[in-house]
Amino acid sequence: MATSWNTWLRVHTPRPRARIRLVCFPHAGGAASAFRDWGALLPAAIEVAVVQYPGRQDRLGDPLPQSIAELAACTAAAVGERLDRPTAFLGHSMGATVSFEAARLLQPRFPTPLVRLFASARKAPSHCRPNGLRLHDAEVKELVRSLGGEGAALLENEELARLVLPVLRHDLSLVEGYRHSPGAPLTCPITAIVGKEDPSVTRADAERWAACTMAACRVRELDGDHFYFEKSPRDVTDLLVKELLTTEAAHV
Repeated sequence: MATSWNTWLRVHTPRPRARIRLVCFPHAGGAASAFRDWGALLPAAIEVAVVQYPGRQDRLGDPLPQSIAELAACTAAAVGERLDRPTAFLGHSMGATVSFEAARLLQPRFPTPLVRLFASARKAPSHCRPNGLRLHDAEVKELVRSLGGEGAALLENEELARLVLPVLRHDLSLVEGYRHSPGAPLTCPITAIVGKEDPSVTRADAERWAACTMAACRVRELDGDHFYFEKSPRDVTDLLVKELLTTEAAHV
């Protein structure tokens, strides 16, 4: 059972003595359960905390944010309560944008270094463009099918679709409304991760994350589509271990 630190953060595998904390930001329509198993796959040195957005699972009745900026501000405030050790962010798809904006808000007052941002399956903020989605149910379902992943199968169940579609439509409207505001880049390194078969994000898209940091930016390609980690979670957790423990050693 997940431990709740506050309204926004869930820890499925508590590790109070972990040296590094990895905060994960889910995709549009996603919830903290998307990263439920990651803690068990990572070594004792790393604790995983997952952002639980409003409007889903145990936050079903909470008001939905009206913009990516609002969502980033709320998550930054929640994460800021637990910055007691070196921390890395990982955001998947929409979550990559949210994590980047949250990191920008936290950067001036981090008591310990934000050691790395993992930007997964998402174009760099400066290159995010509206897709012109009208967000009709049929259009949303087709978009999800094109990206692959377990969510596509859920939407084929009409009862589940009625529960999931309103939140998914809302999250996609936040993505459509997002506009990048130029400002100070991050000072931590970025690792941009893409699935080799992802139709929505290419390696060239991932390379543009380099403009978002004053530090190094690496691109890592993994087998799979937009939700590459669902079928082979070990591929991404092995990458995380290598990147995080190497980064930790550099800060010692």
